[in-house]
Amino acid sequence: MRVLIICTEKLPMPPVRGGAIQTYIYGILPQLAAQHDITVLGSADPSLPEEETQNGVHYVRKQGGKLETYRDGVAEYLREHGSEFDLIQIYNRPRLVATVKEHAPQARITLSMHNDMFHAAKIDPEEGAQAVRDVERIITISDYIGQSIVELFPEAASKVRTIYSGVDLDRYQVDSRAQKERERLRNEYGIGNKKVILFVGRLSKKKGADILVRAMTPLAKKHPDAALVLVGSRWFSDDEISDYVAYVRAIANRSPIPVITTGYVPNNEVHKWFWAGDLFVCPSQWQEPLARVHYEAMAAELPILTTARGGNPEVIRDNGAVVDQPEDPDYFAQCISSLLSDRSRLKQMGRAGRQMAESHFSWDRVAREVLDVWE
Repeated sequence: MRVLIICTEKLPMPPVRGGAIQTYIYGILPQLAAQHDITVLGSADPSLPEEETQNGVHYVRKQGGKLETYRDGVAEYLREHGSEFDLIQIYNRPRLVATVKEHAPQARITLSMHNDMFHAAKIDPEEGAQAVRDVERIITISDYIGQSIVELFPEAASKVRTIYSGVDLDRYQVDSRAQKERERLRNEYGIGNKKVILFVGRLSKKKGADILVRAMTPLAKKHPDAALVLVGSRWFSDDEISDYVAYVRAIANRSPIPVITTGYVPNNEVHKWFWAGDLFVCPSQWQEPLARVHYEAMAAELPILTTARGGNPEVIRDNGAVVDQPEDPDYFAQCISSLLSDRSRLKQMGRAGRQMAESHFSWDRVAREVLDVWE
């Protein structure tokens, strides 16, 4: 088949500036391209040409930023090339379905949903209902996202299928190289033999970094040898100091244990921080669709402490624990303390996570399931 993959307007493909959706697509492209003729339509970036072919995948880039601007570029491309495609998969933007249907009426359309984009705040309910009717299948990255769609549009139930994301197992493999990077980073940042609690993600209120930093004060009473590392910035590849970032850094400066804020770390370097940690914590306060950092932690043999928010608990078994009062820094500290007090349990969780990643969360598995939907 000739397949067009339409990305979101926010970040470019390949994921030179990061992004969970972009990483997802890039992870499965080799397997998809081995069986089908793939074109990827995404947002423009100064570092990338408007059009190119890499590893058998054709890339076309249109101006991104605002969805309305990007939608005009999608329409422009489809007016000329829409008739060439047998199937068009749209990522996370049901508001693009009508445009695709208009300019490529013969193509099968599928959606891949990574956020709650069917709520009335994101799409007019009538437009949402029409999008559900117009698409053949709806892939979701968690049961939570699928259920949220079906609650709004019960007619979508027969079209929804959860396909959990994946991870590059080789990149996160713990080996002698990983051990050297662990030692290097710990020495560079002065955290030596401390118990390192790791956060990786955007520094925004809904991600809960401030709750985690505030939890360090009560945690220090039992674990004065701990340290917290916050890897990330206000937005992908953007190190601008927002009011929230400034607030997090201000309370971090008052912490009784070290709190390191790295700022933005490039996508091809961030895996090294997973090797440097002892416990990965995802303090999300919002209904998280299912953060891909969970898969990365698993692949790096890091035990996970996540929150009972959205789809996050769906990938927690013997590999971690769930906080059911994530808004309470004192309770968070208790949960972290319990895990840090049992090094043997942490090791077991880490090994269980790697086993889960190998058996359930490879990119090969994700690609096979996507191909199954297409075919």
